[in-house]
Amino acid sequence: MSSSVVLPSISLTKPALAPSESFRSSTCLGFKNDVRRVSRLGLGKSRVFMSVAVGSEAVVVDDALFKDYKPSSAFLFPGQGAQAVGMGVEAQKVPAAAELYKRANDILGFDLLDICINGPKEKLDSTVLSQPAIYVTSLAAVEVLRACDGGQQIIDSVDVTCGLSLGEYTALAFSGAFSFEDGLKLVKLRGEAMQDAADAAKSAMVSIIGLDSAKVQQLCDAANEEVDEANKVQIANFLCPGNYAVSGGLKGIEAVEAKAKSFKARMTVRLAVAGAFHTGFMEPAVSRLEAALASTVIRSPRIPVISNVDAEPHADPNTIKKILARQVTSPVQWETTVKTLLNRGLKKSYELGPGKVIAGIVKRMDKGADIENIGA
Repeated sequence: MSSSVVLPSISLTKPALAPSESFRSSTCLGFKNDVRRVSRLGLGKSRVFMSVAVGSEAVVVDDALFKDYKPSSAFLFPGQGAQAVGMGVEAQKVPAAAELYKRANDILGFDLLDICINGPKEKLDSTVLSQPAIYVTSLAAVEVLRACDGGQQIIDSVDVTCGLSLGEYTALAFSGAFSFEDGLKLVKLRGEAMQDAADAAKSAMVSIIGLDSAKVQQLCDAANEEVDEANKVQIANFLCPGNYAVSGGLKGIEAVEAKAKSFKARMTVRLAVAGAFHTGFMEPAVSRLEAALASTVIRSPRIPVISNVDAEPHADPNTIKKILARQVTSPVQWETTVKTLLNRGLKKSYELGPGKVIAGIVKRMDKGADIENIGA
């Protein structure tokens, strides 16, 4: 594999997502011996070609390169909220995984592994710290898997990857679109910029459980009738049927919570995040991300990386940069992403990193989905 597509120091290989009967949490033990061959991507005819500068060379990239992808195995990476004190315990036992934390310390300026393992929880839960922590721990989980018997074969079998919000950066790093270090720098800035944007206005997020997306939209519309423009709300995360997150001004979120039962919602859960992510409230973060992305070398991914913004894979580096900048103000299209993967034939998937949120979502959409959790 050429150095242009390999994560420095961690030769991460192809990731994949899929459905299954048994969902198991594991580090090394218990992997099924069902490693599949890497399936060739079904590439369609070129549609739009773009000439972009990568390093000092002009490279012609077709953004629709992965348009007809046919997934077999996928790696799925978690987003903010998956963090938990104690993550990294398994990673510290694997030299290649522990090395990632050491490299992260040089960029972050503090001992990340110590905070991941020992907390305190309040510090780990902060936006500015949880995002780098989850990014590093998720890639460390890849190294934990690689160290297991048959792990490299599983990694090699992965032919598509994606991540929930923050997890999209992890997926891009895994795919070779940018280096581990460059990805961490972007994630660090992203967390800081999102926190600053959240501090600029009173806003919040709430999960609505038990309603379809149309009903949640009606709930948002009803709440918006009672608040001013600065407190409007919208669906920010389309997670899975019956589970959608709403973001917006604090008064708008309070109106949503007050009206939810009258719309027959089973329950609402206020999310422990800094503010209204994936809405216009995050607009102040966009220009900072654009500036950082402009100076970052991004390459065409080795395998399809499905975007949160439009649930499509993109191959052109300039397009990827634009999408990453837009992502913080755009609703997360996770439900469409998972449905598309399953409909296109996904056989097996792995959730890599802390928590089991993604596995739960996939199982909610397909009870027979074959998905395993690889922790670190």
